[in-house]
Amino acid sequence: MIDLSVNKEALERNVKKAKEKGVIIPTFAWMKEPEKIPAAVKERLKKTGLWDVDPVNLFRVTWKNEPKESGGLFGGPNFIELPKKLTGVKARIICLAGKFFPTGCHKVGASFGCLAPRLVTGQFDAPAMKAAWPSTGNYCRGGAFNSKLLAVDSVAILPEGMSRERFDWLKTVATEIIATPGTESNVKEIFDKVHEIRTTRKDVMIFNQFEEMGNYLWHYTVTGSAIADAFESIRGKDGNFAGVCFTSGSAGTLASGDYLKQQYPLSRIAVGEALQCPTILNNGFGAHRVEGIGDKHIPWVHNVKNTDMAIAIDDKDSMALLRLFNEDAGKEYLVKEAGLKPEDVDKLALMGISGIANMLCCIKFAKYYELGENDVAATVLTDSVEMYRSRITELRDEQGEYTSLNAAADFARSLQGEGTDNMLELTYAERKRIHNLKYYTWVEQQGKRTEELDDQWYHQEKNFLAVQKQAAEVDALINEFNERTGLLK
Repeated sequence: MIDLSVNKEALERNVKKAKEKGVIIPTFAWMKEPEKIPAAVKERLKKTGLWDVDPVNLFRVTWKNEPKESGGLFGGPNFIELPKKLTGVKARIICLAGKFFPTGCHKVGASFGCLAPRLVTGQFDAPAMKAAWPSTGNYCRGGAFNSKLLAVDSVAILPEGMSRERFDWLKTVATEIIATPGTESNVKEIFDKVHEIRTTRKDVMIFNQFEEMGNYLWHYTVTGSAIADAFESIRGKDGNFAGVCFTSGSAGTLASGDYLKQQYPLSRIAVGEALQCPTILNNGFGAHRVEGIGDKHIPWVHNVKNTDMAIAIDDKDSMALLRLFNEDAGKEYLVKEAGLKPEDVDKLALMGISGIANMLCCIKFAKYYELGENDVAATVLTDSVEMYRSRITELRDEQGEYTSLNAAADFARSLQGEGTDNMLELTYAERKRIHNLKYYTWVEQQGKRTEELDDQWYHQEKNFLAVQKQAAEVDALINEFNERTGLLK
């Protein structure tokens, strides 16, 4: 469970600093139902840009922002339904769009879920400490942004091989940036840096998304309900919610699947990864190019016992489709030859590389389970192509100009050609095997106890099921914090 014990002295300092900086903290309930946000806050938002470094943008940590660059309020969840001419399956596939969060990525939600409970309990002393955000990219961007809004100094930790756009943007908000060796799959190197910081710096608190249950709680509460709302809005008379498919970065988004299984008991949860690093599929290792998903370990927050399927996606398909969806020749092919509407092709820019991988997981999932036209599978688009323009340029330099022949080949091979290979329906024994992989990272390297690992499996009522009920407790602490600052009066 999330520790909600209170440090009164540090809490008092946090309240004082928040009052000085004009910081009002939103509740999970407001993020889930932003139409209930106080009118005075909405008035401020009408004058604020989506990415502005302004504390009021904490209230835009929701899937339901009006999709505009400045002055937007709230509506239904931002999502798209993919055309069947694109996916090649009968099932309907819906994708929540992360682009319309501040920073252009939903990771501001996961990082908020980790920081806010520590701030309103005083476990994190804002005037005296820095918040460190280790990740393969977007989480540390979200953490640095939220830190800035909450008047907290931050340390961004990410692999040196991540996209240039990430580093350029971080320089504008993070107090400190640490680049670790490697790329997306080099999570161990990030953990090594975290261990070094924990043992050498007393001014830093680590918010490790892979183990922070605040990450799980935010996605369970906010993402889960947003997907349910999106499904209900297109459900119709005979719609059936078949399940969710997410590649495993921190595995936080998978928590939304736990929420959705409770709402739609026959639905399933599928977890994806890169074929080049098939840790979940067959205990494998390697490197890959699907930025934003980490590998060679199982996150502590992954509720493996409630996961139904593992899917491996070839990173060559994700990179090929990045070009197909965003090069002029690719977009022209999709309209003239594949028969897509121009407005639907334009929406494909809402997919970053991991979003494309999530889409491919849904396609494979639909084919494996022979989903029909009344079945709906869902996923999220963590970020958009805006974080990967430099990657497209690199691919162009490496592979040459993109032509209609390239587009035809990529459409046939990487979309229509997706099959049911490299998939595993998880039995009890397979789930236990994957869960046991947590031992090597979390017990051997990160100091967890074997009893904690066993508790996750055998006593979920003390772990994942208990965390699911903590949103109301956190919200009560947030409301008390805001009451003490007096800024909502």
